[in-house]
Amino acid sequence: MTSAHQHPSLNTITITSLDARDPGGLLDPYRNQKDAWLRAQASGGTGIEDKPGDGLFMAEGELVVGSLLESTHRVISVLCTPRRLETMRERFGSLPAGTPILVAERPVVEQIVGFDLHRGVLALGQRTDPPAATDLLETARLLVLCEGLANHDNIGAIFRNTACLAGPGAAVLLSPDCCDPLYRKSLRVSMGHALRLPFARLDPWAEGLEAVRAAGFETIALTPDPAAEDIQQLKQTPNTKPALLLGAEGPGLAAGTLAGASRRVRIPMAAGADSLNVATSLAVALSHMVRI
Repeated sequence: MTSAHQHPSLNTITITSLDARDPGGLLDPYRNQKDAWLRAQASGGTGIEDKPGDGLFMAEGELVVGSLLESTHRVISVLCTPRRLETMRERFGSLPAGTPILVAERPVVEQIVGFDLHRGVLALGQRTDPPAATDLLETARLLVLCEGLANHDNIGAIFRNTACLAGPGAAVLLSPDCCDPLYRKSLRVSMGHALRLPFARLDPWAEGLEAVRAAGFETIALTPDPAAEDIQQLKQTPNTKPALLLGAEGPGLAAGTLAGASRRVRIPMAAGADSLNVATSLAVALSHMVRI
């Protein structure tokens, strides 16, 4: 590694090969993201934390890294290709002085991360302290409640749909066994919205759902059950705020969660169809909720 001086306002560090000296282990969090994926699958976290509570996460791609730069989360370092350094130079200018920007040609970056990083940029972030679930119950006008969602793509899509269709004042509450919205793939699928949309863990879950209802929310469970209310006929109960309950594909919501919900709602589907993807179901439900 050698310091590069072509961008004097930025702390750029050129990496020519994996054999180069790596003072401070700057490259360690970026190495072999396939292993990080396996750890994330096993733990439900981001897969790169050195120890619980570190709050580390990886942002991928110009759009998501740009969202990270604009967020309240700390940027620890950046790894990028020379081309991406040029396209993001002005935005990198917002980084705190001295933030390492590791620059390597695409083949070297591929060797580091373990796959073809065609988006050309990764950034290591450290999350700010998340809001407490009780705080979100006081401030949110609409909640999306996720139970047992372990698929990173679905979590990312849920955050994107919520941000795009519900707008300001929406928040997401996750059961303890949901995967982390700030895992690299979830964050990428969310198009960076997981960095902006407030979310918290609702733990313990069952008692937490009682607190949601006590805070003035009407818990609306999405289910394919034919006996449930048709969402096209749904009218909001006066003096309540909506809280949409989503369960994992396959098992759906737990029996206790369904039994305790204020209402059970279904999305009409063609004969012979079983169910929609959970994120798609949310998009349909939110499109309806904003009209009532």
